[in-house]
Amino acid sequence: MEKISQFVARLFLGQIFLLSGIFKIGGYEGTQGYMEAMGVPGMLLPLVIVIEVGGGLAIIAGWQTKLVSIALAAFTVVAAVIFHNNFSDQMQMIMFMKNIAIAGGLILLAVHGAGGYSLDGRRSKS
Repeated sequence: MEKISQFVARLFLGQIFLLSGIFKIGGYEGTQGYMEAMGVPGMLLPLVIVIEVGGGLAIIAGWQTKLVSIALAAFTVVAAVIFHNNFSDQMQMIMFMKNIAIAGGLILLAVHGAGGYSLDGRRSKS
C-alpha cells in the first residue's frame, strides 16, 4: 500500500506541472502576452514549458526526484510571487496559497525521495 500511495502522491504533484505545460503550448500567444504583462520576458516561455512538462514527467516517473522536486518547488514559489501577488483579490490569494502548498509537497518529496514504483527506487536496488 505504501508504494502505491507514494506513486499516487507523485502522480498528483506531477500532473499539475505536466498539464500546465501542455496547456501553455496550446495557448502559447496568450500565455506569452500574460507573462509580458506581468513583467516577465515572453521569450522565457519555451523554458517554462520545458520545466513544467519535463519536471512533471520526472516527478511522475520518480526520476531524479530530489533534485527535480527542489527545482520545481523554487519555480513554484517564484511563480506565486510574480503572478499571484495581489492579495486584495481573493482568487489570487487562493492561487498563491495553492502554489505554496504544492511547494510544500515537493519539499517533502525532496526530503523523503520518490519511494516505490519509481525509477529512483529501481536504480537504488541495482
